[in-house]
Parts: sequence; C-alpha cells; structure tokens
Amino acid sequence: MDANVRALIDQFGVTNETLRFLEQPKRMFIDGQFIDGNHQMARVEDPSTGGQLAEIPLGTADDVDVAVAAAKHAMKRGEWSKFTPRDREQVLRRIAELIRKNAQTLAEIESLDSGKAITGCKNVDINVGANTFEYFAGWATKIQGATRETSFPIECVTYTRKEPVGVVGAIVPWNWPFAMAVWKLAAPLAVGCSVVLKPAELTSLSMLYLMELCVEAGLPRGAINIVTGKGSVVGNHMVAHPDVAKVSFTGSTPVGKMVGAAAVNNVAHMTLELGGKSPMVAFEDADIDAVARATLNSVYFNAGQVCSAGSRLYVHRSRYDEAVEKVKAIAESIKLAPSLDPTGVMGPVISAGQRNSIMGYIDQGITQGAKLITGGSPLDGAGHFIQPTLFADCTNDMTIVQEEIFGPVLVMAPFDTEEEAMTLANDSIFGLAASIWTQDLSRAHRLIPQMDAGSVWVNIHDPGDPAMPFGGFKQSGIGNDLGPEQLEHFLETKGVWIKV
Repeated sequence: MDANVRALIDQFGVTNETLRFLEQPKRMFIDGQFIDGNHQMARVEDPSTGGQLAEIPLGTADDVDVAVAAAKHAMKRGEWSKFTPRDREQVLRRIAELIRKNAQTLAEIESLDSGKAITGCKNVDINVGANTFEYFAGWATKIQGATRETSFPIECVTYTRKEPVGVVGAIVPWNWPFAMAVWKLAAPLAVGCSVVLKPAELTSLSMLYLMELCVEAGLPRGAINIVTGKGSVVGNHMVAHPDVAKVSFTGSTPVGKMVGAAAVNNVAHMTLELGGKSPMVAFEDADIDAVARATLNSVYFNAGQVCSAGSRLYVHRSRYDEAVEKVKAIAESIKLAPSLDPTGVMGPVISAGQRNSIMGYIDQGITQGAKLITGGSPLDGAGHFIQPTLFADCTNDMTIVQEEIFGPVLVMAPFDTEEEAMTLANDSIFGLAASIWTQDLSRAHRLIPQMDAGSVWVNIHDPGDPAMPFGGFKQSGIGNDLGPEQLEHFLETKGVWIKV
C-alpha cells in the first residue's frame, strides 16, 4: 500500500488481522488453495485517497478452465459430493459464525476496497452476509421432491427428485462486493452445487479474505473457487464455458444482456439482477419526515451506488415544497468522510471514472432545466467524493430521471392524482423496486399490483432479509436472489418412473 493509504490506516486504525491480510500477496483461490502463478497484476485503489491499496492477479481463460474443472470434480466425485444435507448445513453455519467473529476485519477490508462508510458497512454488508449463510444453511436439509399419481395404464411408482444443477458461474458487482457475493454463494452451496465466482476487478479483496474463513470452516476443496480479473476475459470465458450449467449475474443492464445472450447460446440456466431507477411515491397523507429520512438510507447510502436506490421521488403537489425542504436538510446534514472514519455517513464513489460519469449526469440535469437544490459538486482534495445532490422540478423526459446515475443524486417531481403518480412511477425501462408512502391501507393495497417492480415497499424503502426474494421486472432482470425462490434456480427436477 502507498503512503496515502498507510496514513489513512494510521489515522483511524485497523485490526492486526486486516494489516496481515493487506500486506500479504494476493492470490486467486482455486481447488481449495491460494494459487501461485506468473500473472499480470492489477492495481487496487482506495477510493478515499486515490492511493494504491493492493494488487490482484489478472486471471486468464486457463485459470477459468482449471477452476471450473475443480468445481465439477468437487460436486461429482470429490469430498463435496459426499456431503450430506446436514453436513452442508453445518459448514454454512460455521462460515456464518466466522464472518461474525471477524466482522470488524471484513468491514475494514471492504471499506478500504470499496469506499463504503465503515459503520454502515459493518452493520449492513457484513451482517447481511452472515444472515444469508445462516438462512440458506437451514434450507440444506429441506430440499425435497414429491410423489405423483398418474393415469398411465401400466402401474408405476412415480416421483420427482430435486438435484443440484451443476457448476455455477457467478459474477459480482463492485458496489456490494461482499454481500452480493454471499447472495451468489449461499443458495447454491446449500443444495450441493459448486461455484466459480468472479469478483469485480475493482473490489476483490473481501472475497479473498472470506476464502480463508471458508477453509477454516471446513468447506471442501473446489466447492468455491475465486478467479479475479477482468470481465472481458474471466467473465466472458466463464459464461460461455460448456461445463458451467448456471450463470448468476448482478450488474448493469447492458452487460447483463450480453451475459444472458452467452448463457442462452450455451443453453445454461441464468439469473440476471440488473439496473434500476426505483421510484418513491409519497401521497398527501404521507409522513414526509419519514420519506426524507428514507433517502438517507436509500439514494444517499453507499454514495448512491445501490441498484434499488429510491432515486426518483414523486410527491403529491400539496406536500411537494415541504418535501423538497426536508430532503434538502437531510442531504446537507450528511457527513462525507474517508471510509474508515466511524463518524462518516457517506464515503467516496468507487473511482475517478465513476465520479466523472456522475458529474456528467449532474451537468445534463442542469442543462435540461432541472432545479439544483443542493450539492452537485465534487469535493476538492484526495479521493472521489461527490456532495449529496438533489434536483427538483424534474420531468420524466430528462436524462437524470430516465437513466441510472449510480451516484448520490435524487430527482424530485410533483403529481396531482393516483393515476398520474402510477404513470410517472412506471415510465421507465427498469422495474427493480418501488415504495409507496401513505397512511391509507386501501390505497396501498390498490396500488401495489399497479407498480411495475419486483419489490414494492410501503412506508419504507429498501428493507432486506434473506427470507424475501429480490429481483426485477422489465430490464431490471430475470429471476430472483434470496428467499426460497432462489433455490429453484440451482435445482433440476428429475421425473422418476418405476414399473411395479
């Protein structure tokens, strides 16, 4: 690590375990071990300072081939294939226990790597990871088929079996490196699949540390394999690999379309969790204070780098001015700070490129006539910080209303009727999530079916629990992560006939 990162660590402190991990060479994890090799290395940047944090190896197509072969062997003939459902449950629970035991270290690694404010990172990201492993551990012993009665003229015993689909190729985004990776790991492991996972090139470190914990937990060789590197090399080869039976991808809609096409060409199963531009709709009876606070935990959380962020806020005209002022006050109260600062609320965005992209959208918003209420500028000095930004008086034909900015930018507009509110909310290529804010329970139930979104929340935005499925409508994706629904994506159904 360079001097700027070292100064940040010296200022706020990290655990000895974090220092040990950061100072050791980074290696990919294949077939139960960290492998050496003559790989090109890629610089890993700390978004808070712009300094070099570490280097990771750039995997090749050959590395993917080795990892897929290890994963296939693990679930067909290796120790992992002999694990009973109870064995799988127990090892997933041990992984969850070790995540909780090492939560501070994981949060420090994740915060330095991604720029996340550490308090939120530990309480949300790392806790979500442990909860998800625990939840799916409980499902390992509950996978079952069913007996069937048929009308076939010859007497037969007929039943169905649920069997693991095969090797899973998982691709994880940079905005939730740890939590999203666990979403891709826990369910397939619970049913007996093995996984080859490619972290985002920008944020691979927490997954490499997690593999140390998986070894300690007793996870067999080949059950999880981590290949770091570029999506154009590692990701492309993985999704087209003939021995990858299932592709699980989270990322942007344009990239997801390419991944989906490759999976279809390979006749592989797939789930795609893609982009979003999620609306929040507040009616005249809404608790506007609660709506404003919700923006803090939604579009301004993780510097707006959240696919389900409530980045469009529509408010009934009778409460609109009040809402603008209260959201403005929330935005201006947010403390921007380096990722390790425990008092910080919002850290930097991931990179200079992302900061420049967000600033381009802000400039377009101003040019197209949106009213800039607060924010709208990067911070001077080191790191990739952008002020929490609020636009008012927006219209749905504006670029900042239609496109996913993936930054701390909220757009607001008024409406007059329920019909207009639903038209505005659904006027998007995306359909990931939405929230309705009202005290009228009849209205809420009436409007929930009208929302084009995979998740609809009432008087809250972006809650989460591994028991509830998460996935999108329209161009926000195909299939679900989490919940019992996710298990089906990693299972094949086999029909069995036995003549009596």
